[in-house]
Amino acid sequence: MTFLVKNQNISIMQGTSCLGKSKRAWKARDIAMSVHKNILVLGDNNERAPYHPLKNIQDELAAILGDLYTIHFTDNYSSLDPENLHSYDLMIAYTDCWNAPITEQHAASITQFVQRGGSLLVIHNGISLQSREECSKLIGGKFTGHPDYQLLDFRKTAVQHPVTIGIEPFSLEEEPYQFEFYSDASIEVLLEYTLDDRRIPAAWTIARGEGRIVYLMPGHHKPSFLHPSSRRLIQNSAQWLTATS
Repeated sequence: MTFLVKNQNISIMQGTSCLGKSKRAWKARDIAMSVHKNILVLGDNNERAPYHPLKNIQDELAAILGDLYTIHFTDNYSSLDPENLHSYDLMIAYTDCWNAPITEQHAASITQFVQRGGSLLVIHNGISLQSREECSKLIGGKFTGHPDYQLLDFRKTAVQHPVTIGIEPFSLEEEPYQFEFYSDASIEVLLEYTLDDRRIPAAWTIARGEGRIVYLMPGHHKPSFLHPSSRRLIQNSAQWLTATS
């Protein structure tokens, strides 16, 4: 059964299936804040998402973005059908589909959506879209595993980018996701964390066709979305991704 709940600019749909450097950045942000934009958030619940259920974090994600956007939350993968997906400005992936790959048709729809100017924000486990290889290549890298959940120290890289405006070094307990990038992917790493004296990517951006993608590693569970730096990263990312330059 599917139900719809409306709260100001937020709707929640749940089914049974599964930011010239400084001036340019703030211009992008101002544009994004002044123009009505629609966001689709896709995730998983119940037995499909034992570790990262969408329902556990959607209230916080709505609180982070709801004043600026109309947000539709869903765990129904039919939302990826082209006639639906292409009506949005931004898709946020919080999927947990490691063992149940999206269909070839849905992967093609996401790819076309980005190539034609749509934007994609992938948060933490949303990289599970890699279960379909064409999505992994679209994002530019793939998850290879993680050590135990622990306190991590995050710091932005030397890259000056709207996504990391206002982000100072911070610490957060997280799953230390690790990645492998495709050699032909033009990745810009924006944030890193320290693990065993190594600096490991924790956020990046990549352009694909007329669209763009941001990946943010923090996001394991609700406490991740409560941290001010995580919230700022999500806000910055959404504002940059939905800006019309």
